[in-house]
Amino acid sequence: MMRAIGMVLQAMALLVACTSLAGPAQAQPFVLAPLPAAAPVVACASLAQVELAAVTGAATTLVAKEVSGQQPYCAVTGMIAPAIRFEVRLPLKGWTQRFLQTGCGGLCGSLRIEANKASGCAPVTDGSIVLASTDMGHQGMDTGWGDDPQKRIDFAHRSVHVTALAAKALIKAFYGQGPRFAYFSGCSDGGREALIEAQRYPDDFDGIAAGAPALNFSVQNSFHHGWLAKANTGPDGTPLLTAIDMPLLHNAVLAQCDALDGLVDGQITDPRACHVDPRTLLCKGHPVAGQCLSAAQIAAVRAIYAGATGPNGERLEVGPLQPGSEMEWIGVFVPVSAKAPLMSAIFAGDTINHLLFTPNPQPPYTVANFPFDVAMHARQDAARALYNAEDADLSRFAGHGGKLILWHGWADPHISPINTIDYFARVGLVMTEAARDKAVRLFLFPGMGHCDGGSGPNDFGLLGALMAWVESDSAPQVLIAKRAAPHKHDPRGAPEGPPQDEPKGLPPMMMGPPRLQLPPRSRPVYAYPAVARYTGSGSIDDAANFVAATPARLDDIADWIGARK
Repeated sequence: MMRAIGMVLQAMALLVACTSLAGPAQAQPFVLAPLPAAAPVVACASLAQVELAAVTGAATTLVAKEVSGQQPYCAVTGMIAPAIRFEVRLPLKGWTQRFLQTGCGGLCGSLRIEANKASGCAPVTDGSIVLASTDMGHQGMDTGWGDDPQKRIDFAHRSVHVTALAAKALIKAFYGQGPRFAYFSGCSDGGREALIEAQRYPDDFDGIAAGAPALNFSVQNSFHHGWLAKANTGPDGTPLLTAIDMPLLHNAVLAQCDALDGLVDGQITDPRACHVDPRTLLCKGHPVAGQCLSAAQIAAVRAIYAGATGPNGERLEVGPLQPGSEMEWIGVFVPVSAKAPLMSAIFAGDTINHLLFTPNPQPPYTVANFPFDVAMHARQDAARALYNAEDADLSRFAGHGGKLILWHGWADPHISPINTIDYFARVGLVMTEAARDKAVRLFLFPGMGHCDGGSGPNDFGLLGALMAWVESDSAPQVLIAKRAAPHKHDPRGAPEGPPQDEPKGLPPMMMGPPRLQLPPRSRPVYAYPAVARYTGSGSIDDAANFVAATPARLDDIADWIGARK
């Protein structure tokens, strides 16, 4: 069916195009189905009376109102018992039969809709698509909701699913027909939510984009962040590394590894080939902040690169953070100053003490006394089964033509890209690589931070590529990424920016430094395992001067304690 649509589109030249971001020389039209616009068949206000309890499986209340502006829409906000808030935005004119639900980062707790990585993609940017999202069943950043078993379930998987059901029912009531194509896009925990949908509820969406997915949630928010905080805390409780030390370390990493891919350009194509020796930075005399590292700081750097490890060398997480990510550590587990909190310690403490165990630990754990061992890993089995999105069998999702794009930044300080590579490889083992590659693509962005930012190009036409794959069976082979404008660092790991119903901005002591002013750059990012190679002529900041190359295959399956269960 998809191939037939593609042939019709080419023959009739009826193209709806989302354009990549590299400029005219590299513009790649993403061909979408020529769906006619559908008009509402009822008034917006009437949607408040739609009965959804039979659809969502719980009491559901609705409020509907028209929102004016350049792209007017009918906003339906609702509550699905016990406390799942959601919103659906339905265009008042020009709806092109598409539906996009967006994910929520961190531990969520706020309701917002933001369709990122959609530049140049008309169905999203011109308001002709239905949008929806949810707060995941609780409000605010206080993790006290974790004391309620139902709210744990709602956060783990139920909220996203019932929001999708509610949105589709409202679409049908408003337009007299359901969506022709349904999409989901999220990053960080939103990426976990994306994979949960593909695994637990494979019929909800036709196309899914999962960015930097926190798919190993139980490990990510205990062993991973806890280890990073512990590694960077000295015996006196103060941080060993602060922001002033990061440029020194990052420049040393680039000096050792930038040229490994054949091009000195300030970014590392595949950091797994980089084996950092921080001893080159050891102070010869009295330590001077920002100019050399003490022996204790060297040990902290080694522990960070090693990742969470048990007393007998057991790997307690899928993979560690990668070389080249050092500047992104600032505001996460490397504070701006010695008096600033380590956000990783807060992330780990909240999750360990309120979300993972029943009953909650008493007294509460700190990163100093949390057991980094195999026994503690086993204690998390129930939480792992509830929250994690690690099921590698995507056959039901692929069986109805579902398409999944995985994407991750190599310089991510929150979630190691090794998690996503390992998942992609395990899907290939379960389904065969040939079957996987018909339904799944992985893109890894050198120098990109958590969902966005970093020194590498990080703005690309993700949603256009996903829609073209679903609607015209045009599998994405390359995404053209541009270096986005500098922005402030959000240490909470919320890639979409501050929630609409939370204060915007954080105290200066919790913020990272302003981004460096870097020249514009565009680069091709090829579907894994291919990488971009410089042709040898022309600007290194122009994607047109790079071609695809396939490096030697690496063992992408991680050997860690969780893989043995």
